[in-house]
Amino acid sequence: MKESKKVLIVSYYWPPAGGPGVQRWLKFVKYLPSFDIEPIVYIPENANYPLLDTKFVDEVSKDITILKQPIKEPYKLAKALVGTKANNLSAGMIPQQRKQTWIEKCLLWIRGNMFIPDARVSWVKPSVKYLKAYLKANPSIQTVITTGPPHSMHLIGMHLKELLNIEWIADFRDPWTTIGYHKELKLSESAVKKHLELERRILNEADKIIVTSKSTKKEFETKTSKPISIITNGYDVVHLGKVALDEKFTLAHIGSFLSNRNPRVLWKAISELRKDNPAFKAAFELKLAGKVSEEIVETLKEFKLWECTNNMGYIDSTEALIQMRSSQALLLIEIDSDDTKAIVPGKLFEYMAAERPIIGIGPEEADFFEIIQQSNTGKVALYSEKDKIIDILMAYFELYQQDQLKVHGMGLQYFSRKRLTERLAYVINS
Repeated sequence: MKESKKVLIVSYYWPPAGGPGVQRWLKFVKYLPSFDIEPIVYIPENANYPLLDTKFVDEVSKDITILKQPIKEPYKLAKALVGTKANNLSAGMIPQQRKQTWIEKCLLWIRGNMFIPDARVSWVKPSVKYLKAYLKANPSIQTVITTGPPHSMHLIGMHLKELLNIEWIADFRDPWTTIGYHKELKLSESAVKKHLELERRILNEADKIIVTSKSTKKEFETKTSKPISIITNGYDVVHLGKVALDEKFTLAHIGSFLSNRNPRVLWKAISELRKDNPAFKAAFELKLAGKVSEEIVETLKEFKLWECTNNMGYIDSTEALIQMRSSQALLLIEIDSDDTKAIVPGKLFEYMAAERPIIGIGPEEADFFEIIQQSNTGKVALYSEKDKIIDILMAYFELYQQDQLKVHGMGLQYFSRKRLTERLAYVINS
């Protein structure tokens, strides 16, 4: 019988953390044993997760070795000072600059300039010390994988590689220095240089690099000659039984709705349709499931759409899948910036598996546009294309009236978590 290859995975996010950040490696760890790879997972013992989803705990096999060490979380201190706003900052829900309080501005400056690359950097040194001893005591583990953000996890891998004769793979769920929120952290010139230098070192000292989008691969290829593989996020096959479609013409956004993802063009399009089409107004409902920023709420009220909005708040992963499958159409929004064209939201793949038509709105040449179009799972539009958005909504609405609103996705099997783990196993073994 073939002996399994052992791999150490360093991740900040792990159950009971909620949100998309935890799911990628939770699912990889679930399926790696099927490909003769034994994962050993290293995580913080007392992390301050902004979102919790206890249902993910049930997916962690009791046969998996989990290593834990305490972490000092500066967000806990911030929470003591500003309450739940600290959780919002931790979750990436940064208020628009004109609406930031002085203490929020201070926290952002401290986060950007005192904690480089991120607020979990204090975990690096004790983790390296602990894992160095663990790897020496377990020499059969020859591969370490780090996943970020937080990108401080990659510093752990870099230092372990410097100290030990190991292979190190760096997994980037998002870009680093080009990600949109970097511009909101009030970085000094010195801090910007430190981020760029750390990014350069990580990209050139890792043995292999994994990214989630074509644009990130293209960007990183200008910064390193190391091999880069694209392994997107994906969906898991979940059997929920028959889920009835909503009676109303529901357009659902599942997941955190950040301030900068505020598509005024969409709200204006919906507002005009409700004004001009009584049947549309009577049938339409906007469903929001997840944390919603104050700016989004204010804008919906401005366009008189709050009256037709079902704000469900944060829901667990199982309920999220049910809401995806019960909604008439699904809304996917990315920030209107060239910096975000590489972002492929994790929920896209669960949307695709839900087999409900998607409306995607984002920047020009967004990577997720191509995935939606090639898989035949929806339609896309730019922030400048209000008339196109109206046409998409009306086309979907007319099909809804005829009880014919559906999609026929193509190639969805390539985005299943098990198929993606097979690709990961190939990268690990190559």
